[in-house]
Amino acid sequence: MAEDARYDYDLADEAATAALARRIASVVTGGDLITLSGDLGAGKTTFARELIRELTGDPDQEVPSPTFTLMQVYETTRFPIVHADLYRIKSPDELFELGWDEASEGALLLVEWADRAGPLPETRLDVQLRLDASRGDTHRTATLVASGTFDDRLRRALSIDALLAGAGWGEASRTFMLGDASTRAYERLEKPDGARAILMISPRRPDGPPVYMGKSYSTIARLAETVTPFLAMARALHAENFSAPQIYAQAPEDGLAILEDFGALGIVDDDGPMPERYGAAVSVLAALHTRDLPATIDGYEIPPYDLDALSIEIELLVDWYAPHVARAHLSSGARATFVSIWRDVLNEIVTGPRTWTLRDYHSPNLMWLPDRDWLHKVGLLDFQDCVMGHPAYDLASLLQDARVTVSDTLEMKLLGQYLRQRREDDPAFDIESFARAYAIMGAQRATKVLGIFARLDKRDDKPGYLAHIPRVRQYLLKDLSHPALGSVKVWFETHMPMLFAKDDA
Repeated sequence: MAEDARYDYDLADEAATAALARRIASVVTGGDLITLSGDLGAGKTTFARELIRELTGDPDQEVPSPTFTLMQVYETTRFPIVHADLYRIKSPDELFELGWDEASEGALLLVEWADRAGPLPETRLDVQLRLDASRGDTHRTATLVASGTFDDRLRRALSIDALLAGAGWGEASRTFMLGDASTRAYERLEKPDGARAILMISPRRPDGPPVYMGKSYSTIARLAETVTPFLAMARALHAENFSAPQIYAQAPEDGLAILEDFGALGIVDDDGPMPERYGAAVSVLAALHTRDLPATIDGYEIPPYDLDALSIEIELLVDWYAPHVARAHLSSGARATFVSIWRDVLNEIVTGPRTWTLRDYHSPNLMWLPDRDWLHKVGLLDFQDCVMGHPAYDLASLLQDARVTVSDTLEMKLLGQYLRQRREDDPAFDIESFARAYAIMGAQRATKVLGIFARLDKRDDKPGYLAHIPRVRQYLLKDLSHPALGSVKVWFETHMPMLFAKDDA
């Protein structure tokens, strides 16, 4: 077992103790345990009060000592907080009468005399506060002992502090922004003078279990495992004169970067896609796809969107969507046939034209920058999984947007716009072949996304993605009407006829 990590701090005054508590607040989550120890006047109350106020978002939150009540519960938007003093507990059995089990489920536990609750979990943070009278009445010292996964999170927090301070953002306020469907998280930084930036926290993606030939899903699907691909593609897109975020500072070894803030304007509104902005996004793709783009950028090699990657993605449907949403029980033979048919269809894709396939080119990752000129109005995000693939993929991703309904009329209008722009650049551009590839890539992406959304619900406890499934299913049905996908359509009709039912599965 690895030795617990220790971090020592000199706290010159109460403000320093409060600042330490706010720092710790940025790394905790529901289910964590923080133990507090220290003599009377060592600063435990200050630490607890500031941590709770930071997490509740209420700078005036009353935080009385739990010495007499034994336990206080606070609500936050992310998880409850249980603040407890167990000094008067003689036996762990007494906790049951306090309602400890019910209150602590999924909560952050901030506990003094935590050993009275019985054996402590391996993952925790012990905060030991001490008076240092030799250095003045207000001086304290603190020792943090991080156990288990708490150490990784605390190390990352210290790395963030160092990056922000070194880049001149140390005094900026930090506001958590919702993370995405991966392990990445984002915070908005704002300096006192109003300058803004985005802190991207992108820890190394843990490699999953082997699923084929000793390789994990992420390896086969060509998913980025570190922040390096994002940084490389951001530089490359800038070099091609597209609006990717500028990188103000970076710590690749820690998965951190400070990025240009593109603001909050997107390409959709309450009524759905905004045609002008979607049109600009289509023009960006058309311009990108006319260029001879390198597969290697400053030593980073963009992986190919090969047959294995495309195939492992469509298998998500039979692994997750079929059993958990469609309630379809597929035999091993049906599964094997599904993969074989798809590989036959996808062969023409992997032997076709190749370009930078950004792979997540859809409304959540496209920002609107009104003060820039036409192509630069579209701010590009989330391109770390870029591969060398068929240009039809990103267009299908945009015009068959999984999170917002793009009408058939708008889709056809924008598809026509793209085809015209490509033909204007190259009179030999094969429209018929591209339209065929567009249907195949749209169906491949819809098949993958149905599996991903089912997995996010079943495995990752993120049911919100299920709301998008009916829309994605309709895109898939539309794509399956293309003759190029006749064999795939027959498979669905045979093994998953519920896909074609009028009512959702």
